[in-house]
Amino acid sequence: MIKFFSNSNIFFWIEKLTNFINSIFFIVLLVAISFALILSPPDYLQGDSVRIMYVHVPAAWIGLASFFCIALLSLVNFIFKIKNFNLISKSIAPIGLVFTCLAIITGSLWGQPTWGTFWVWDARITSMLILAIFYIIFILSYKLISDQKKADKISSFVAIIGSINLPIIKYSVDWWNTLHQPASIKILGASSIHSSMLVPLFLMFFVLILYCALIFLMKYKTEIIRIKKKNLKRL
Repeated sequence: MIKFFSNSNIFFWIEKLTNFINSIFFIVLLVAISFALILSPPDYLQGDSVRIMYVHVPAAWIGLASFFCIALLSLVNFIFKIKNFNLISKSIAPIGLVFTCLAIITGSLWGQPTWGTFWVWDARITSMLILAIFYIIFILSYKLISDQKKADKISSFVAIIGSINLPIIKYSVDWWNTLHQPASIKILGASSIHSSMLVPLFLMFFVLILYCALIFLMKYKTEIIRIKKKNLKRL
């Protein structure tokens, strides 16, 4: 992995991966939307509003996974000083922020017909909002601090501290009485979602992952070019 991201032929591989994802993206998107909007049944209680789940849940997963990756890379970089990990983290952060906000917005839209309100200071919702704030602080640390080394240290510190919020988000529905339902999909146990809804859910998740990969590759390429231009100016 480290060799891939530090390889002098990185632009070649980015181009290859981008072309491959572009070649399958719209086909997978069409299939996923067909399952989510047409083939999957309405919920017996929530009706068609349950279809918001096909965007809300994958968006939440991506928001959490992105920050976990950032925190892990920041921790490793803090110890071993691997500069490319900073570029990867900076490339992931905007994606994670967008999908965290998307999860919050779609959750509010889903909450109106389900709970009768767009917003409550529920433990899960509040902790997701805090996650978005950590994303914003992480991104702003690079935007507002001109000293690159100082920005790297502060952003790494923010990511590591912010990672404490991840298990709170995950287990908030178990630790406190909340409006938000408990986890319906369990890795080690039986899921409570029928396969007719589970299939479109994972298809939509796959589509959004492909989209994230495209954005990440473009952002990462841009960061590499920016660093190279900056180094050339110093020479």
